[in-house]
Amino acid sequence: MKGYSQLKAMLAITKASVRAIFRSPSAVVFGFAFPFIFILVFGFIGNNGGVPVYKIALDKHCDTTNALYDSLKTNSRIKIVRFADDKELRASLVKGKITGVLSIVKNTSQIPAYTYSIKSTTASGDKWPQFLPVVNAIVNKISNEKYVNRPTYAVADFNYERDIEKIREYKTIDFILPGQLGFSLLSSGVFGVAFMFFNLRNTLVLKRFFATPISRTYIVLGEGLARVLFQMITAVVIIVVGKFAFGFTLVNGVQTLFEMLFLSFVGLLVFMGFGFIVSGIAKSDSTIPPIANIITLPQFLLGGTFFNADVFPKWLQPISKAMPLTHLNNAMREVAFEGQNLWDVRNEIGILLLWGVVVYAVAVKVFKWE
Repeated sequence: MKGYSQLKAMLAITKASVRAIFRSPSAVVFGFAFPFIFILVFGFIGNNGGVPVYKIALDKHCDTTNALYDSLKTNSRIKIVRFADDKELRASLVKGKITGVLSIVKNTSQIPAYTYSIKSTTASGDKWPQFLPVVNAIVNKISNEKYVNRPTYAVADFNYERDIEKIREYKTIDFILPGQLGFSLLSSGVFGVAFMFFNLRNTLVLKRFFATPISRTYIVLGEGLARVLFQMITAVVIIVVGKFAFGFTLVNGVQTLFEMLFLSFVGLLVFMGFGFIVSGIAKSDSTIPPIANIITLPQFLLGGTFFNADVFPKWLQPISKAMPLTHLNNAMREVAFEGQNLWDVRNEIGILLLWGVVVYAVAVKVFKWE
């Protein structure tokens, strides 16, 4: 039709769809309310609690041929962890995931036989002060067993100013908020798109669209743009509330905010592809939730929403690290707290885009217009 504007028609669809999304209770619950419930809970909980197990790394020159090391290794309250490289060790220290780095050095004199020390950060200020008395108790026990007149088997060499690095606090909200934002994007992309296009087909709205000159491409773009706009608003609200209400770290301020929004946009595009697949293979609206949950639930539980993949059994970690939500969450945490830019997290973005190619290739095959 002469003078017909596909762009104006698409924007009209977008406007109507955005209004419909905001009027949908399920969209508001999964987009805003549900993530906020977890953010509020973990925001008020803070960093309190946790089991009294102290994870420690060993210094490269740590002596491991002594009774102190053997006792530490078998102690139920101490877990010795190892890292692939110094970068991974540094990241764990900065985030307070480990108590510190332990060093045991053999002395030239026989008594005390060894000197031990620990290097840590203020991020582990809730761990190393309790860890040192545990080590002291172990040393006393060894000394009593080895010597009659109770000389010291090992002596501590610890200085707060020298051995404890002062760094920015890594709060619970710094881990939880990106995970909840990722979950919001996942839920909206999968459930929102699946129900939206299934209902458009079922209520013959798409059929009515076909009676107009607008092309199918612009129909999809219009509906997709509405979902993107809604979710970007959700992302901004979640990040801003997290920042000002709970002290969520945006290390580079507004720049970090826009980088997180870009990552949110990429993640949402990938998750919307899953939604197109679900809407294409679902036979009725009652079959959408079970199919969508098969996609979303494993990612919600294993994608780094609440726990780092490192806490899972070794056989489960490759599955967790293969999920797109894991890479989105990791990228957002690295950008928000560690101050990395988008180029620094290019591997995570690349894996997300690879998922997007695969997902949309499948979506094109199974998507149905009628």
